[in-house]
Amino acid sequence: MNILLSNDDGWRAEGLRALAREMQSVGSVTVVAPDRNRSGASNSLTLDAPLRIVGEEPHWYAVNGTPTDCVHLAISGFLAEEQQLLLSGINDGANLGDDVLYSGTVAAAMEGRFLGLPSIALSLAAGGERHFDSAARLSREFVTRLLQKPLPRATLFNINIPDLPYEQIKGWRATRLGVRHRAEKMVRTHDPRGRPMYWVGAPGAGQDAGEGTDFHAIEHGYVSVTPLHIDLTQHGGIAPLAEWLERVHV
Repeated sequence: MNILLSNDDGWRAEGLRALAREMQSVGSVTVVAPDRNRSGASNSLTLDAPLRIVGEEPHWYAVNGTPTDCVHLAISGFLAEEQQLLLSGINDGANLGDDVLYSGTVAAAMEGRFLGLPSIALSLAAGGERHFDSAARLSREFVTRLLQKPLPRATLFNINIPDLPYEQIKGWRATRLGVRHRAEKMVRTHDPRGRPMYWVGAPGAGQDAGEGTDFHAIEHGYVSVTPLHIDLTQHGGIAPLAEWLERVHV
């Protein structure tokens, strides 16, 4: 099988390298990833400038664009071979709860799903030691199980893995997205010429982080697997909205 890999940390990232090594036992691996770190790029496409793809190593390509650009180009014409699976990661850091709205890792997987591939976003909830080899091994196990017993093709998986040695991982948990507290305030600083600069504040801690959430699974040493879907429609709100609109006079 042909497996496409991407990420948002850039083609040199340690997590991507570990994942590529592990997945070579499953199929033919091709990497199309950003030429630099593009964390937080979300689902953005580059529409105001041309994109360039550079072959850095055999079957490894770097793109001067976003994670979504990488996957879109790879699937929509750059690669001659049809791809059967898209893996995005392994991200250096968790993508829990609200993070999925900003994550380039999740966005790359989402683009793969848009374009018809079963897609998985993989993140290491890095705590310092960065056990990417452990995370890559667990990723391979999940993919192997998925190939043996497929889940619905429309499903997009967001997987977070504790930063622990393989032997200390307690197991797998099917989870829902938790919710973070409001992000920390922006950081105000100045450049060498005294002009103001701003950094986005750190993400907030888990607010809805109880049992059943991705936060809770990671905190207790389990791999969190959250099924996502692309349809953002609040279906339960359609009927009340229709009734409300009937009272609106044009």
